[in-house]
Amino acid sequence: MKKYKRWYDYDPTLLEVIEILRNYQDELKAQAAIFLEKIEAQAGKETVDRFYSMVKPVDGGKRWYDKDPVISKAIELLRVVPSSVQKSVAENFMKSLESTGLTREEIKASIEKI
Repeated sequence: MKKYKRWYDYDPTLLEVIEILRNYQDELKAQAAIFLEKIEAQAGKETVDRFYSMVKPVDGGKRWYDKDPVISKAIELLRVVPSSVQKSVAENFMKSLESTGLTREEIKASIEKI
């Protein structure tokens, strides 16, 4: 059993969303961009950019999400918001996927196949 827990391992819905993002980065990049736009509208683009400049890896990063600046910025922002906001974002993300006709079981099964 894995001893190390990542910040998103504590909430099953958030974990599911992160795994979906990991496996479908290209397809879901637009969703990440929409999330960023909503955060920028509330906090200001300069604030978001300043935050990201402080947390982005200097060497390009070794995490899976460091490869794409949109996904990386969205995940870093999601990492630092309060857990109640993380949960709300994760639930809204899953609802938006379900609105396309997918069920949670189909989404989960598609992740497990990868």
